[in-house]
Amino acid sequence: MKLKDIIQAVAVNETAGSTEKEIAGIHMDSRCIEKDFLFVAVKGTQTDGHDYIDKAIEKGATAVVCEVFPTNIVPEVTYIKVNSTEDSVGKLATAFYGNPTSKLDLIGVTGTNGKTTIATLLYNMFRSFGYKAGLISTVCNYIDGEAIPTEHTTPDPITLNSLLGRMADEGCKYVFMEVSSHSVAQKRIGGLTFAGGIFTNLTRDHLDYHKTFENYLKAKKTFFDNLPKNAFALTNADDKNGLVMVQNTKAKVSTYSLRTLCDFKGKVLEDGFEGMLMDINNREVNVQFIGRFNALNLLAVYGAACLLGKQPEEVLIALSTLRPVSGRFDALRSPKGYTAIVDYAHTPDALTNVLNAIHEVLNGRGQVITVVGAGGNRDKGKRPIMAQEAVKQSDKVVITSDNPRFEEPQDIINDMLAGLSKEDMRKVVSIVDRKEAIRTACMLAQNSDVILVAGKGHENYQEIKGVKHHFDDKEVLKDIFESEN
Repeated sequence: MKLKDIIQAVAVNETAGSTEKEIAGIHMDSRCIEKDFLFVAVKGTQTDGHDYIDKAIEKGATAVVCEVFPTNIVPEVTYIKVNSTEDSVGKLATAFYGNPTSKLDLIGVTGTNGKTTIATLLYNMFRSFGYKAGLISTVCNYIDGEAIPTEHTTPDPITLNSLLGRMADEGCKYVFMEVSSHSVAQKRIGGLTFAGGIFTNLTRDHLDYHKTFENYLKAKKTFFDNLPKNAFALTNADDKNGLVMVQNTKAKVSTYSLRTLCDFKGKVLEDGFEGMLMDINNREVNVQFIGRFNALNLLAVYGAACLLGKQPEEVLIALSTLRPVSGRFDALRSPKGYTAIVDYAHTPDALTNVLNAIHEVLNGRGQVITVVGAGGNRDKGKRPIMAQEAVKQSDKVVITSDNPRFEEPQDIINDMLAGLSKEDMRKVVSIVDRKEAIRTACMLAQNSDVILVAGKGHENYQEIKGVKHHFDDKEVLKDIFESEN
């Protein structure tokens, strides 16, 4: 594509060099630059792309988009100056990849908890309807049935547009995408056109990045503020921020709820560890999910499918066949008669939701033993709260290591223990080694008890000092169950 056609997507302040040249690719990482590429010099949280302009040119960049022209101008290279490269990179990528969201319906799911479940279930549902569909999620990206490994909840704008471009080329009609607060704040979704947006809930998370809850809320709300008029905005009326999210949107607003008047109303009629019987808009449906938080997730899926034009009966039949997402309330039965549940819950609210769901089903017929940790180099403020929530709703708690990253595991555990009273400590043990912590919980469990192993869910690694070591909570549990036989 010609450079002049790509840069039409942004407001250009100044140009040095020809814009008639052909561009073979675009990137914001100098290490990924190849011959005849356009390099976008973005100021990131860790590094400034302007420091790598020379490196990008050495690798073959023939055009550079920047905020400040470098002192050493290379005559063969075209330089384009803009106000904000962070704001421009998504729009440039969208232009280069042929505006893929004009050829498909992109649905964004945002909120603290539930994004992966809702996006994945919608993807599975629409494929079951016979459509080609794409998924962009924390667990894995999919182009119809083809798995594409993922690094972030929402990829960088170049990777994202490349992925969406491939989805459009493969004939995907719908794409369901998790939209993280980071991606909104860092303009990673700039240039994309959404056909709909779904809000799940808002609780404390990512304050290491956003600094305040208000900034975190604002990032989520910005997504809805920018939805086009012909899109839908589906929001959780049971969350106190649900209506705040959509108060300035131009999109058509719809609501879902278990408690209040809304467009998509649900009620849990019966529940067990095998699933629930729900009433959705006065129709009964059996689902293979557990807990009120999942009932809300299913209402969001139901509502979005109806808003995308599917018939309610058709959607209910599909809901009854859907299975939980890997690492989300994943239940395993021990030979000793207790149940172990692996869940990704890594925020206080998510932990509370999962424990509430366990208690709803258990109904006092057994004890709850929780294995929980907290991630390193992330929001330290939630650590004592995580421990408090675990203790409040468990009979025994094993506090352990999660992904310590570059912190000492014992320091993280100490931060968690700092939130507990002497009385709390009577039901708590701390074991740094996560495998031993899970083994200890299994040794403590009796027939009819439930063990919750929280925090890592689908992850099959433990990140220690920058190295990812293989570790899978489900594998550990299965090995322990083998030895119990």
